[in-house]
Amino acid sequence: MVEEQDTKPESIEYKGRTVFTICGCVGTVVTTENGKKHIELECKSKEARDEVASILEQEAILRVNPKVILEDSPPVGE
Repeated sequence: MVEEQDTKPESIEYKGRTVFTICGCVGTVVTTENGKKHIELECKSKEARDEVASILEQEAILRVNPKVILEDSPPVGE
């Protein structure tokens, strides 16, 4: 029997930045002085960097999941 791996991406807030991991690269969301945001990735190897670049060049799928319940949300009906 094959165990299903937890594929939920993890991110944390660290020093005012959102930090996440993708393909072994550590990413942060950075806000510039003029308020624009971008992603910066630090990879341990050129291969990991190239893998992330290849994925982003091919296709990025962005989804909204209305079933996600935020921890700070009050219960419905209150």
